[in-house]
Amino acid sequence: MPGQRILWFFFRSIVIGAIVASLILLLVPELRQGSGIDFKRLFESEPVSDRQSYYDAISRSAPSVVNIYSVSIESNSLFSNTSRERTNLGSGVIMTEDGYILTCHHVINNASSIYVAMQDSRLFEAQIVGYDLFTDLAVLKINADNLHAIPQLSKTSTRVGDVVMAIGNPYNLGQTITQGIVSRTGRNGLANYVDFIQTDAVLNQGNSGGALVDSEGYLMGITNANFKTFDAQRRVRDVNGVNFAVPYELASRVMSDIITHGKVTRGQLGFSGSEYQGQDGIIIANIVSGSPADLAGLQVNDVLLAIDNRPISGASTALDMIAETPPGTQILLQIKRQEAFLTIQVTVGELTLETPTR
Repeated sequence: MPGQRILWFFFRSIVIGAIVASLILLLVPELRQGSGIDFKRLFESEPVSDRQSYYDAISRSAPSVVNIYSVSIESNSLFSNTSRERTNLGSGVIMTEDGYILTCHHVINNASSIYVAMQDSRLFEAQIVGYDLFTDLAVLKINADNLHAIPQLSKTSTRVGDVVMAIGNPYNLGQTITQGIVSRTGRNGLANYVDFIQTDAVLNQGNSGGALVDSEGYLMGITNANFKTFDAQRRVRDVNGVNFAVPYELASRVMSDIITHGKVTRGQLGFSGSEYQGQDGIIIANIVSGSPADLAGLQVNDVLLAIDNRPISGASTALDMIAETPPGTQILLQIKRQEAFLTIQVTVGELTLETPTR
């Protein structure tokens, strides 16, 4: 009868289902009663871990990034005695609790008045302590105490691929954070005295002088949205479409020199060079006539191996060692000339923007 067939169909389905369920429980013990499996969690999305957020890093560093407003007086025309005020916008980083601030020189260049706006809405007038054109950095001072200085490490390690965040005040829209990675570090050629960090974190007008921080909120560099560098002839070159920051360690040395001496003094020998066939040392490519290197007898195609017995690993190393040597200091250059190894004594000169390179 049709009714009996239907009942038999349901009965058979129930029996088969019970047998299958028993086999599954037998083969997969974790599914048994009391196994501790939370079936609800199986269908819930996993919450985002705090470690995947940079909130803590920004909370530590963002209060130390300030807005910089510089006011300059401009003449309206060549045929008028009238003038007008021009306001330039940028960012700055509180480096010390007693009010020393790093920013970019082009932000405050030719300013008659400079104002620093804190994130807590306090406003201070700032004084220029000094600046360095090679790095486009400037040091400001405000009369304040117990400020929130940005977290700093005594020694940083910036690697290509590291996550970084740029904090600044673009277009006067308020503090903004952009994220990216380190795209490149270092510099090209011995004639370029600007070390840098290249990043794809977005920088816009107003970001100059802001902070580039790592994923823990430590300062990695001072951002520059209007980066300029110097070619081999010491001519200023604009670098557009690429975002740069001056590394923290270099910026810190510049600030220290400016606070202590009022300026940054760099040594120079008057030659340029390039990497030496993938080996340690650099090969001398050009020597400026009348420079310390020329007067000491250095020659083109000499290979500079060491300075004061400290090995040279590359052009950047040599540049830093020479630049950090006080002018007037006598140093020894260990070189290779053809098959001969020589030691030459040279007196370090002072590097200025007017120093010839050819």
